[in-house]
Amino acid sequence: MRIGESRDSGFDAPHRPRNDGSVCWPALGSAFRRYQPSLSDEHQMGVETEIKFRMPKRNLGSSYKLTVPGCKIGERSESDLLSTYFDTRKHKLKRRGLLLRVRQTDGKHVQTIKKTSGAQFGRGEWETEIGGRAPDLDQANGTPLQRLASNKLRRKLKPIFETSVHRITLPVRTRRSELELAIDHGKINAAGRTSRIEEVELELKKGPARDLFRVAKALERKLAAELCLRAKADVGYDLVNGKRAQAVFAEPIELKKRMSAIEGFQVIARSALRHFSGNADAVRKLDPEGVHQMRVGLRRLRAAISLFSQALAAAKTEEIKAELRWLTSELAHARELHVFLEEKIGPVAREITPRRGGKAIAKQFADKRAEALERARKAVDSPRCRVLLVDVLEWIEAQPGRTDTANTELGEFAGKLLDRRIRKAQRDAGKLQEMTAPERHKFRIRMKKIRYAVEFFESLFRAKRDRKALARLSKHAKKIQDALGSLNDFIADRKMAAEAALQAPPQNRRARAFVSGIIVGREDEQARPLMKAAARELRALRHLSARG
Repeated sequence: MRIGESRDSGFDAPHRPRNDGSVCWPALGSAFRRYQPSLSDEHQMGVETEIKFRMPKRNLGSSYKLTVPGCKIGERSESDLLSTYFDTRKHKLKRRGLLLRVRQTDGKHVQTIKKTSGAQFGRGEWETEIGGRAPDLDQANGTPLQRLASNKLRRKLKPIFETSVHRITLPVRTRRSELELAIDHGKINAAGRTSRIEEVELELKKGPARDLFRVAKALERKLAAELCLRAKADVGYDLVNGKRAQAVFAEPIELKKRMSAIEGFQVIARSALRHFSGNADAVRKLDPEGVHQMRVGLRRLRAAISLFSQALAAAKTEEIKAELRWLTSELAHARELHVFLEEKIGPVAREITPRRGGKAIAKQFADKRAEALERARKAVDSPRCRVLLVDVLEWIEAQPGRTDTANTELGEFAGKLLDRRIRKAQRDAGKLQEMTAPERHKFRIRMKKIRYAVEFFESLFRAKRDRKALARLSKHAKKIQDALGSLNDFIADRKMAAEAALQAPPQNRRARAFVSGIIVGREDEQARPLMKAAARELRALRHLSARG
């Protein structure tokens, strides 16, 4: 398979004046062609199309006994793999979305270069047999590492971590496909820290992707295998940085100008899936930030589905949306309680005298938060969540799109979408004071989607003027979202504060009611300035496009 890099200098389409004197966001269509590789800058490479799973150790040994209707499992082979990963002290290769590994097996040394950015389903991979354990950058020609392979980099490269794995490999054949099932058991060693490797990788060698997912679903169903989009290298770097089982944040999204709308959606959706699924371990550790980041990842994917709704095929989309809403709701209460406890109850409990009521209500909500975090953990560990992860990945990869809009050039699609969404927000901006609480909530969600759209499409906008306009738009949208979000939170906070007072035992009821009253009173004082702040930012939004 061949890949190519676009040589276009960036998004330079001029702003187009409207009849009303304002300026619209540039529709990128004239600057874009349907995405095709440029033969002048291609490189030959292999493409690694695989799905990786983690599973309970007790089930790992049963993987090679897996039976799938219509599949023939061949003879097993075994090997020991010792892999050393190289980078600079400041992890320059990782920051550039590259991986450099030397693997030793059967007396040979194989150098592998991978392109890891973008959460691709099929990742670029370049392998070369070399003469020893140290990387040979002369063999990086024709790979993405070539442009970085200077003498300075050679001097700075050093071993970062290593993996030692015992691998059992089985060929899997169907009538149309050839697959390989690899069962890995071993460990990662990094900076004096270790992490176990208990994984199953299923790689498609030849044939349609639906056969890959058919076997993947059998692994999930029969052996409680959990889809894992984090590579061994991700875990290794986390160990080096001391970040085991910590919250995972969104990664940058890189879009190509000549992609189709549906190809752009797939890049964005993979990134969001990687974001929320990567926080599973942090949720299992009952980490409130892990819960928050998983919710953010879920919201990003749901926002992408909404933004690209005109390009997505209807088949299975509603089912996917329903399951994403289910998981989001399972996490919601833990996040709400954590914010209420840390931002509202905590400050009041530390300030008031006597402290009895503050301590009592703080303990009450700390217990509630613990219960909600446990609910989140159970949701992530459930079979329903395991099925969701595989279904979402399959739905993303098999997304045919609607032919009328799916093949639209991504630049044109993004420009028109931003223009349409901004104009609608501007029309509604003057109605803020008349909006009911539910209407404000819906408006806030629309502003959040605009912010996500800016984040998703940012790499398409290269010109300095466009980037400044996007930055202003994102800033105003965030301030509006934050102000309206706080107003929306006040409603939930009042309910929780009232319940805390009414459900308190007799000996603490008056003290807790006192604390609850202080919380509600402070929020009442904050409501008017928040409305003014939202109105101010909305006025700025209404004039934003007119300034360019």
